[in-house]
Amino acid sequence: MPTSPYTSHVPVLADQVVEQLSPRPGRVYCDGTLGAGGHAERVLEAGAPDARLIGIDRDPAALAIARERLARFAARVTFVHATFGDVERVLADLGLGQVDGFVLDVGLSSIQLDEAERGFSFARPGPIDMRMDPSGGDPTALELIRRLDVEELSRVLRDLGEERYHKRIAHRLKEDARAGRLATTADLAKAVEECIPAPARRRMRIHPATQTFQALRIAVNRELEQLEQFLDRFPDLLADGGRCAVISFHSLEDRMVKHRFRDLAWSSSLPPQLAEAAGERVHPICRLVTRKAVVADDAEVERNPRARSARLRACEKVAAA
Repeated sequence: MPTSPYTSHVPVLADQVVEQLSPRPGRVYCDGTLGAGGHAERVLEAGAPDARLIGIDRDPAALAIARERLARFAARVTFVHATFGDVERVLADLGLGQVDGFVLDVGLSSIQLDEAERGFSFARPGPIDMRMDPSGGDPTALELIRRLDVEELSRVLRDLGEERYHKRIAHRLKEDARAGRLATTADLAKAVEECIPAPARRRMRIHPATQTFQALRIAVNRELEQLEQFLDRFPDLLADGGRCAVISFHSLEDRMVKHRFRDLAWSSSLPPQLAEAAGERVHPICRLVTRKAVVADDAEVERNPRARSARLRACEKVAAA
């Protein structure tokens, strides 16, 4: 019997993922952010009796939980410890040139957020770590703060966290790190909060440290780099008629997905010969399955507050003309 509390974890937009991905028997799918296995479970159920799934995750703890949750599917699942940005190599190692569908749930999982020792949460004091793969050799968030100069740290907070007070927060974090005042995530959150003027704090609907924690986490794990690599490679790895569904949780990721999907769905308005001569695409590579982002309804948000900021987009590979 399952023993982990995460084996009953409810994934966000699960019904919508199954609807957009449309899993079928006999096909092969890839979940690039396996997490607790919630989306993978639904895909395997919808693709019964023999759809297969490649489950990728960079977090060894997540893989262990997913193995437990998906044990009933036995040989239909292959687990891989890797990043989704490295999906081309993963599939090649498994002897697969293409799959029939991809699903990504980009961002932080409950597994990581709920464990204080992982250092992702300001609500649970722990080391300032934030590595999704503690075994991967990446610097911790505290090491990153110490390593970057003030200008570099300020740019990280501005570009990856969209933090308005990035300059003063960067100066404060560098000072506190040098003085040894950053021991836990609670210290980090307190330092950030004290950098934001009281009137601005009172207007905030989220914790004042949310955007700084987001920026550091994205930088530590090179999340946008991983997403960019995936978005660049997935069209070649998707079989004709296959679909790619991506859930993102903040505007940086969502913009990347939206623009890439729209670019793949673009084709020239010129006649074929003129388009070819101009170096423009004659036929689209993908078609948009979702014209705009799919979001959770009020009932799901009430059940699972994490779904509030989730955005799902999907596209389908068009058969070559």
